[in-house]
Amino acid sequence: MTAPLFESTIKSLPLLGRGKVRDIYAVGEDKLLVVTTDRLSAFDVILPDPIPDKGRVLTAVADFWFGKLAHVIPNHLTGIDPETVVSGEEEKAQVRGRAIVVRRLKPLPIEAVARGYLIGSGWKDYQVNGQVCGIDLPAGLKLAQQLPQPIFTPATKAEMGDHDENIDYATVEKLIGAELAAKVRDVTLRLYREAALYARVRGIIIADTKFEFGQDETGRLYLIDEILTPDSSRFWPADQYQVGTSPPSFDKQFVRDYLETLDWNKQAPGPKLPADILEKTAAKYREALSRLVGVSS
Repeated sequence: MTAPLFESTIKSLPLLGRGKVRDIYAVGEDKLLVVTTDRLSAFDVILPDPIPDKGRVLTAVADFWFGKLAHVIPNHLTGIDPETVVSGEEEKAQVRGRAIVVRRLKPLPIEAVARGYLIGSGWKDYQVNGQVCGIDLPAGLKLAQQLPQPIFTPATKAEMGDHDENIDYATVEKLIGAELAAKVRDVTLRLYREAALYARVRGIIIADTKFEFGQDETGRLYLIDEILTPDSSRFWPADQYQVGTSPPSFDKQFVRDYLETLDWNKQAPGPKLPADILEKTAAKYREALSRLVGVSS
């Protein structure tokens, strides 16, 4: 394990922006260098303490899924070694194992969410009106219950610090057009079904997940960003799953639980995290990688 990376400092490439977790640099006019740091956000606030190895785990998990699901839809990966687009050993060390070089594409203005279980914001919506994103669901469903079939529940892309908002399918059609909306929905559900089937055999339930898509200049659709990681998905250990209760997850559960015990208003700046919380969280990320891919970080 190397020292955690809170923020990359690549001087040889133009910095385009920093997200909650990723730093993005321009590689020429048509490619991007995406560096996955060890930053952690909770309640949409970036916390001051990085999670050891998180960036490498997320990169390894996403790369695994990009390869496994490449037959469904092309993705943004170029196969270019990130170390070849930066300068000097210090910059190479920052990208090693945690960065990818991708095609520069035009992102769609939605989060494509697939849900197989009733949890999170979907559960909250269901309790209000028996629907999730305008989709009627059977009455009497319980917390964390598996849905009759997976559903496509899109969301808007929020600015940093804001929350994504669930939207209905009609809104997606208005945003990107009926033909593209149908393709995104169908691909999202196929990706989810194939991934959930594989993960279940490995002892993980994928309760829900989000995908992002982009287009090239011809309008061809690509899978972009990260996919099916503990940051973009709700992973549950299958042997601890029980309808009616919220199962533990392979992500920042320990951090969320700890933060809920504090007198913190969930506004920036975030509080410091104890060493044991950092290590327990790091261990959960590593366990997800080990279970899914069969290797450790």
